Amino acid sequence: MSDEIVERAQALATESFIASTGPGGQNVNKVATAVQLRLDVYALRLSPPVFARVKELAGSRMTSRGELVLTARRFRTQEANRADARERLAELLVEAQKLPEKRAKSRLNRVGKEQRLKGKKLRGSVKAGRGKVSFD
Repeated sequence: MSDEIVERAQALATESFIASTGPGGQNVNKVATAVQLRLDVYALRLSPPVFARVKELAGSRMTSRGELVLTARRFRTQEANRADARERLAELLVEAQKLPEKRAKSRLNRVGKEQRLKGKKLRGSVKAGRGKVSFD
């Protein structure tokens, strides 16, 4: 299922090359090596829980129109940056497919509960002893 979604996403994604930043001498100024990958997440037709997880994982990389924008500029070549962007997109979608693990409620036995309440009473009595002292 997740492989199918990743393939569909990579087919729907559009890439544009932009000027990269950082070190690289004149190469950075002349060649547009950074890749900006855009994907309309609504076009993937994801189930609501998966869509919510994609939105949460994407954070600020997702626009209000439902477009996921990934920028890859780690490498000096277009091909390497393009592969990096596609790999990051695949990782994000696979991670969104995973169901979060249910948290098991912790169970406290009677002795533990009594100790906790005893500690709270002690703490309360210490705090109650503080305050203004009146010499009446």
